[in-house]
Amino acid sequence: MRKKTLVVLSVACIMVLIGMGYPGRTTAEVNINIGIGLPPPPPLAIPGPPPMFVIPQTYVYFAPELDVDIFFYHGYWYRPYQGHWYRSGIYNGKWVYLSPKKVPPVLLGLPPDFRRLPPEHRRIPYGDLKSNWKSWEKNKYWEKHGGREWHGEQREHEHGRGRQGD
Repeated sequence: MRKKTLVVLSVACIMVLIGMGYPGRTTAEVNINIGIGLPPPPPLAIPGPPPMFVIPQTYVYFAPELDVDIFFYHGYWYRPYQGHWYRSGIYNGKWVYLSPKKVPPVLLGLPPDFRRLPPEHRRIPYGDLKSNWKSWEKNKYWEKHGGREWHGEQREHEHGRGRQGD
């Protein structure tokens, strides 16, 4: 009987020590960051919708006059902030975190010099962009009407450069 009581007491003590987390206890942690709870970027303090420019050979539009990068693509506004991407339905609206899988690949593949625009690049008022982006893409507007700002090689040919023998 004494032996049985001693075993029961030993097991009970071990369980109490495990439950209390005595100092010699080891722990394992798993930290998975899926973006929930990330703070959204600060709101944009701009007086009105910014003029936009199409990035050549894409249907991504950006606002070069702002100090932060914001892009318009397929009816949504996108904004990188602190290594994460956010999306909104309006240019200065509520920014919602996007998981990396949901960021359009075209945004991730933008050329590093996308902000460098030739002087003849066409400025697109916000109202025109909002009303026409879908038909422009469907009808390949920038390929047909973009001219100089869309095809860099076309600009060289128009000026007599870029041909063999010149």
